[in-house]
Amino acid sequence: MKATLIGILSALFFSVTFVLNRAMELDGGSWVWSATLRFFFMLPLLLIIVGYKRNVRPVFRHIKNQPLPWIIWSSVGFGLFYAPLTFATIYGPGWLIAATFQITIIAGSLLVPFLNKKKNQRIPMQSLLISLVILAGVFLMQLEHASSVPIINVVLCVIPIIISAFAFPLGNRKMMQVVNGELNTFQRILGMTIASMPFWIFLSIYGMATQGAPSSSQVLQTFIVAVSSGVIATVLFFYATELVNHDNHKLAAIEATQSGEVVFALFGELLLLSAPLPSGISFIGMGLVVVGMILHSVLSSLGDRKKMLVYKKVSGE
Repeated sequence: MKATLIGILSALFFSVTFVLNRAMELDGGSWVWSATLRFFFMLPLLLIIVGYKRNVRPVFRHIKNQPLPWIIWSSVGFGLFYAPLTFATIYGPGWLIAATFQITIIAGSLLVPFLNKKKNQRIPMQSLLISLVILAGVFLMQLEHASSVPIINVVLCVIPIIISAFAFPLGNRKMMQVVNGELNTFQRILGMTIASMPFWIFLSIYGMATQGAPSSSQVLQTFIVAVSSGVIATVLFFYATELVNHDNHKLAAIEATQSGEVVFALFGELLLLSAPLPSGISFIGMGLVVVGMILHSVLSSLGDRKKMLVYKKVSGE
């Protein structure tokens, strides 16, 4: 339950990304700067946080010992996750992007066999079925808007988000395997930010050549995103996944809490961007999202209780 609550809180801070990225796009800001500036701001912030406890050296040492895995999976987990997500804001509002991104719930479950070949792990079907309930609610909530979007906009919005939805859990879980408990959450995020810098530097060069320098307004908004989503939300989410790292059902449940981003992003756009009020169908969709999250928590609790009963039986208590 603790990990689930932390996951929901991270979803609240993550939703800032969708709202402000859409706001920057409507103001004429480039998606390239929305993506790259967030991580450029994250780097010094994380260095201060980790450096405060004098934990920076182990991070550089770990990267030095395994540079290729760090660069590859950090570029996947951060680069291929966030760059396509900001690109998609060109073709859809923040709440629609947040809804489509919930494909990551199923992606996380489908990746289980690939990430645990030696352990012969299977796809957690119960978690996957509950995730389908959440996705049904998410897409139902956005159905009315999506039906009015031109096909080309749908394609250019959905395909990058699908890439992002798979890249995020893939990069996160692979880096947990690489780190193997040797670094804490802040250290791992700092390491991934450092190792993904080549990706962001290359993208910023492209942005400067094609779009020019960012406006002061976009710089300020990306700083807010960096603090809220890049530091606070990412730390909360990674901490929650580490709490249940060795339980695939619970890990899928934590990833499912991110569906709360849809609700938070929608209300954020209602307040800040004057988005239209959701229809009755949208509210039914929100209800399904909440029900799905509750079912995930119940499944997680039942799993804990079952393991405890087995332990007591084996230990003779």
